[in-house]
Amino acid sequence: MKKTNFDLHLEQELKDPDFARRFHQAGEAWDVALQLASLRQRSGLSQKELARRLSTSQQQISRLESPTYEGHSLSMLRRVAQVMNCHVRVSFVPARKKPVASAAKSGTSKNLRRPHLVGAA
Repeated sequence: MKKTNFDLHLEQELKDPDFARRFHQAGEAWDVALQLASLRQRSGLSQKELARRLSTSQQQISRLESPTYEGHSLSMLRRVAQVMNCHVRVSFVPARKKPVASAAKSGTSKNLRRPHLVGAA
């Protein structure tokens, strides 16, 4: 299949690591927004009705369903899931870059520090 001008442009833009990172982050936010909107619609609820059940505003529901919004809190997602009789599941998938642990093996670990945990012994 022949690539479109858009495909060629996107391919070129994705060579820029900063653009690629932002592009993939936008896709993640888009996925969350689509899942929330779809779940609400399948439940037969309007944004206003879901907001009422969550004791929040319709505007907040609209934000949660916006593909540009990245302020989802786990507690809010859990509240939505509870109303919709669902569970929230977060997945971490390996990145294509080397993990930090492999940097330690290569001798570059002198710049890595252990995190300080408040209240840790």
